[in-house]
Amino acid sequence: MRIVLVGPPGAGKGTQAAFLAKNLSIPHISTGDLFRANISQQTWLGKLAKSYMDAGDLVPDEVTIGMAKDRMEKPDAENGFLLDGFPRNVSQAEALDEMLRSESMKLDAVLDLEVPEEEVVKRIAGRRICRKDSSHVFHLTYSKPKKEGVCDACGGELYQRDDDSEATVRTRLEVYHTQTEPITDYYKAHGLVVTVAAVGTVEDVTTCVMEALKPDEDGK
Repeated sequence: MRIVLVGPPGAGKGTQAAFLAKNLSIPHISTGDLFRANISQQTWLGKLAKSYMDAGDLVPDEVTIGMAKDRMEKPDAENGFLLDGFPRNVSQAEALDEMLRSESMKLDAVLDLEVPEEEVVKRIAGRRICRKDSSHVFHLTYSKPKKEGVCDACGGELYQRDDDSEATVRTRLEVYHTQTEPITDYYKAHGLVVTVAAVGTVEDVTTCVMEALKPDEDGK
């Protein structure tokens, strides 16, 4: 299967992507991983991306598209892939369509994880990270530490990352609505969007996702 995963920040895309990739035996291709890999390996695309990032500029679509194209041409993506964070806007979606058409391929589904805005704010703004070990993560509502402000695992101080503050989360949501959400409408026009309410336990959402991706009676 060839799937694009979309949804606002805090929708649980990373969690669902890992599960889907494993169960469908396809690689999970995330924009963040692509950038990190290309920059660390010092590919020409990585060097180009870094030059824009170092200057404080946005990386142009062509560079992101180039990285995605290179990754999708790897042998492990021959039977499908799960794209997470790409395409990020309509022009990238059009470029992806053109890329797939040139290889006589097409997308099977665009999985849209839907979460109410206030739930997104609650999920992200309530997150607290341990200063000693950032893998120790707590939540003021869903996973409270035994002692306020103190990590259960190592006793380190818990803090809120700057990009987890409510103001920052709302700004990120605004950017999502303006730049990324329009691709959902673009793909709806192509009949590819499968919407799943990503509220509830991880297991419940995963069950809904797998059910939604099952072919219908016509095999579509």
